[in-house]
Amino acid sequence: MALLLDLANIVGGFLLAVALLGSLPRVGDDLRRLAGRVAPFAWVVGVVALVTGGYWLIVHLVSGPRVFHFEVVGILVGLALLWDRLTGRPAPRDQGSDGATGLRLLLAIFGVIAIVVGIQGLFTPDG
Repeated sequence: MALLLDLANIVGGFLLAVALLGSLPRVGDDLRRLAGRVAPFAWVVGVVALVTGGYWLIVHLVSGPRVFHFEVVGILVGLALLWDRLTGRPAPRDQGSDGATGLRLLLAIFGVIAIVVGIQGLFTPDG
């Protein structure tokens, strides 16, 4: 379960950060194409992030040792990826294609943070 949470944080963070990562020289176009191929499955990543993040949050609230940032980030990634399905309104990450500005920039920065948290979770022992 912990591995699923870490992978969901990494992939979900990538999907959120593509607006920012797409502006990188030499690799931006390739990253945008990759995100375009993975984007139809963003809702699956969002569900996995919500379920695994919620599971670990409940486990750590009930039996300890404490709440970790991995599950909080996972829940937030899941909410961000499922925003359009939960609210019926278009997701801010999908609006406009003029780069990362405003709310899209905030989501992109959070996506980079989610990638880092997911990679950190891969090397942190489960507790």
